[in-house]
Amino acid sequence: MMHFDPQSDKRTLPEKDVRLLLALLIAASSLLITGLVLPMMTITKLVMFSNSFSVLSAVLELLENGHLLLFVIVAGFSIVVPILKISVLFKLILNRSSDSAIVNKLLHLMHEYGRWAMLDVMVVAILIVAVKLGAIASIEIHSGLFVFGLAVLLIMFITRRVVSLTSGPR
Repeated sequence: MMHFDPQSDKRTLPEKDVRLLLALLIAASSLLITGLVLPMMTITKLVMFSNSFSVLSAVLELLENGHLLLFVIVAGFSIVVPILKISVLFKLILNRSSDSAIVNKLLHLMHEYGRWAMLDVMVVAILIVAVKLGAIASIEIHSGLFVFGLAVLLIMFITRRVVSLTSGPR
């Protein structure tokens, strides 16, 4: 549990939790960056033509092909929001003593908007690709999908842990 001083309205995370959460957050950041650039899948069309892509290359492909709305949605939820969420987590963990009103606001934002990030949109994007291609192509999954998924799960775990540690007396 987070230590709370009602006189100053300040909260501090215990040192052992800070070290563990920082290590996990650094690992999650590395996994996210790696997952964004590693190939996620290879699509083979008509047995002769194949194309491998990562999250980053797929997002750029959407932009190049003029699919601006899809580009904004997928890039926003799969790249921008996770990076913002990691930044907020770093801020919450590194600020050992912070104003509880600010902490509560950041936690509320992460809780409300963070759950829509990354995983849901990625799954929907993969399903859209798979459904569009149907019988004319085969899809081979690569390590990028698993690394990205692991980063998502780790960020969700860290968020949950930070929320549970910071939810003390109001």
